[in-house]
This record gives sequence, structure tokens and C-alpha cells, in this order.
Amino acid sequence: MRGIFLTFIILILIILPLGAQEASQTDTQSFPKRFSWFLEGSVLFFPEDNGMYSDPMPVLPSLGAGVSLSFTRFFRMELTWDLYMTHYGYSHELDRAVPNAIENRTARVIGSLLGIQAVGYFDVTSFMTIRAYAGPAADLRIVFIAANLKEGLDDLDAIRKDVDSVKNYFWSQGRWFMPVIGAGVDFTINDKFRLGIDMRVWAPIYRLWTGEDLPAIEGWRFGPGIRFTFR
Repeated sequence: MRGIFLTFIILILIILPLGAQEASQTDTQSFPKRFSWFLEGSVLFFPEDNGMYSDPMPVLPSLGAGVSLSFTRFFRMELTWDLYMTHYGYSHELDRAVPNAIENRTARVIGSLLGIQAVGYFDVTSFMTIRAYAGPAADLRIVFIAANLKEGLDDLDAIRKDVDSVKNYFWSQGRWFMPVIGAGVDFTINDKFRLGIDMRVWAPIYRLWTGEDLPAIEGWRFGPGIRFTFR
């Protein structure tokens, strides 16, 4: 696990200096023309290995958007936002939040994945460009009681405690901090529009300091998707 984190950090340290070097060069573009924006559609995979204490791995649709600022032809900075929704519960046996299927739901989670990435652009042909990027990201999760529960008042008190435990788990010890790394390919349709495919990975770097005994895959996120860029 520490080897994976080390590889992730090294890739970030490679991309950022390259970007800084490119950004130091003179760019003759006017400032407004340096901006582009994009929409994203992804499928998020939240792998887990909790045995009988959790429902199967969440596979979630996600919608996102972002803005991109170019510094040179080969280097950009991007601000991204992705939204997803799912259900969680709290496992007292594992002492942590775990995914719940809808029939076992207690907590409804709305996640906002915010990120800022340094991006390297590499033209392969006149109409195909490869992107590689990395940067800090945060999963800012809103947690509340799931809708349409039919339990009685006594059960409702237990559900509230369960939901509070889920919320406290996600927001304590920096578990919201999840740097992202990714790659993508863009195809130029015309001067104003590009169609792309992406693969992103969010790393649970908080595992370095929380000291939890977690399965190796716990906390990682994987997100293949498509991107529509407008210039």
C-alpha cells in the first residue's frame, strides 16, 4: 500500500514541475481565450472487501463539470466538480462506515468531488490529444437520514445515531482528502468542441495517518468517463 502511495506522489511531483516550467514561458494568447469549460459523465467504482459486514461495491453514475486555464500549449490548470449519490450505514463490528444497498439503507450520502489538477497536454495527431493530470481533491459529503424509512420511533433514534456515526467517520481525520490522478484522450471535432474519454483514480491518502487496519482496496475510487470540452 505504501508503495502505491509513493508512486502516486512521484507522478504528481513529475507533472507539477513540468507544468511550472511550461508556465514560465511567454504565451501570446489573450487571457479570455485561455479558458475552456467541459462537462463530464462518469461511472464511479467504490471497491470494498468487507465480507458480510457490507453490501456489494457501489457502482454509481456521476455528473461533473469543470473549467480549464491554459498557460502554454502543453500545460493547463483545471478545476473540476463531480456529484454522486449513494447509501451508507455504520458497521459497529468494523467501527467504520460501509456501503449499504437501498433495502438496508440508513444514511443518504451526496458527495461532491472537488479537485484542482495540473494537466500536461501532448498532441499525437492534428485531431487527437493525450492528457495526463494530478492534483489535490476533496470528497465533501453531505450525510442525512435516507428517505422513506418506515421504522418506528425507537428505530428512528437508532437510525439517527447510525447516520451521525457515518457523518463523523467521513469528516474526521481528513478522510475527505483524496488526491486524484488520471489520463484522457481528446478528439477534436471542430474548433469549438472536443470529445474525450477519461480514467481517474482517487487515492485514500488519509490511510497514511489514520492507523486503521483496512483491506488493501478500501477507500480507493475509480472513475472511467467521457468528457465534452467547449472552447
